[in-house]
Amino acid sequence: MALTGDPHHALVVIDVQQGFDDPVWGPRDNPACEARILELIAAWRAVQWPIVVVRHDSTSADSPLRPGQPGNDLRPGIDGDVLITKSVNSAFYGDPDLHTWLTERGITRLTLCGVTTNHCCETTARMAGNLGYDVDFVIDATHTFDRIGPDGQVVRAQDLARITATNLHGEFAAVRTTREVLD
Repeated sequence: MALTGDPHHALVVIDVQQGFDDPVWGPRDNPACEARILELIAAWRAVQWPIVVVRHDSTSADSPLRPGQPGNDLRPGIDGDVLITKSVNSAFYGDPDLHTWLTERGITRLTLCGVTTNHCCETTARMAGNLGYDVDFVIDATHTFDRIGPDGQVVRAQDLARITATNLHGEFAAVRTTREVLD
């Protein structure tokens, strides 16, 4: 489980917050997500590579992710070298500026994990790819929730995750599993 290679490789942990336990979100996939994220954090810590933690500070008055609410807090064990706060889907539109922080440290490769697969994780992966980063998207270290489509039909969380993987792989990122990243 030892990482090797380029130390200019950051782990980006997106929105792993207590508020995503709120039933308001509905059914979710991948109950092992948080354990896999902690595995990735431990591996990055072991080789002293940079870890970026992103927190969503919702501006919606009724959101469990709003600052000042317990749901805004990061889950236990989620810590890093910098905290990026944002109120939109992409971690590249946060404070401090993620692209600047990465560029100042010579970081050219990102491994992304977090919540939710098809929103903030996918948006950040797309932007990272467009900005020229080499991106690994760790699909089994993300999770999402069932959604209602425009036709009124439920799209299951596991289907949304599969669609995100299909959208990203080969164009914006290499979609991998935790095992593939750590082995």
